[in-house]
Amino acid sequence: MKSMEGIQHKTVSVNGINMHIAEKGEGPLILFIHGFPELWYTWRHQINGLSALGYRALAPDLRGYGGTDAPDCVADYTCFHVVGDLIALLDTEAPQDKVFVVGHDWGAIIAWFLCLFRPDRVKALFNLSAPFIPCDPRFKPVETLEVLLGKDYYIVRFQEPGEIEAEFAEISLRQAVLELLSYRIPDPLYLPKENLFGHPLDCPVNLPPWLSDQDADYYANQFQETGITGALNYYRNIDTDWELLAPWWKSQIQVPVKFAMGDHDLVYTMPGVKDYIHNGGFKRNVPFLEEALVINGVSHWINEEIPDQINQLLFDFFSKFN
Repeated sequence: MKSMEGIQHKTVSVNGINMHIAEKGEGPLILFIHGFPELWYTWRHQINGLSALGYRALAPDLRGYGGTDAPDCVADYTCFHVVGDLIALLDTEAPQDKVFVVGHDWGAIIAWFLCLFRPDRVKALFNLSAPFIPCDPRFKPVETLEVLLGKDYYIVRFQEPGEIEAEFAEISLRQAVLELLSYRIPDPLYLPKENLFGHPLDCPVNLPPWLSDQDADYYANQFQETGITGALNYYRNIDTDWELLAPWWKSQIQVPVKFAMGDHDLVYTMPGVKDYIHNGGFKRNVPFLEEALVINGVSHWINEEIPDQINQLLFDFFSKFN
């Protein structure tokens, strides 16, 4: 597979778990943090593109994903655990250095946490798809999402351990993962019981143009091997994370930031997000935000959908800090 050529793989011991990482290139380090239901593999185009431009690209499988250990306990997937993994990884791979960070989806949320907790380790951040939303300890996120979007909203449906796993198994985990990775509608994702993705499931998933059959096989095979519970446990800690973040309420992100998302991203169309991004709220909470770029015609899977454009944006931004 051409996209894998030259990418080195190894396992490192971090924060009490074994973590699989993929890396390529030499130079200033860029840490790439994937989202759901992704893997290090979501960054294959960026690993190749940025390593060719003089950077060392490093992309782990987060805990619960791919070749990295998946602790059994739901409580082992809080923001503290996951950021702890990444700090331990940086201590191993780039001790004493500040690094560039790129995150997408859940990876973007984790990157915001990383900058909140340890800005001393981050030279600059480029986040995709998930803007920084400061925690407000006066309300619970899952309960609020259920009120706004209903019981079938995917984050609400993910909360009960084992329940959605069993439903995914009924249609096949492969089918479920590929349905999720192919979702490109600018509307909330609903997963009603008995009709998970809203259409008959007896035909192959209609893959988007940026996801080849080989790509689909890689993702599907990895999740079939590991299961998806570890990945879902991030969602099952949303309320816990909110409580843990209470000491940082009203804290700002104090590192240089650039942000991009597509106007067809399901996050962009969530209640209040457009107003927050465009009318000053985002900039107040991220004072060193250089730009919040909304790209027309692009969906949630932005780094895979328009990889060359994202690579150029990353290079242009990070070059200012070398």
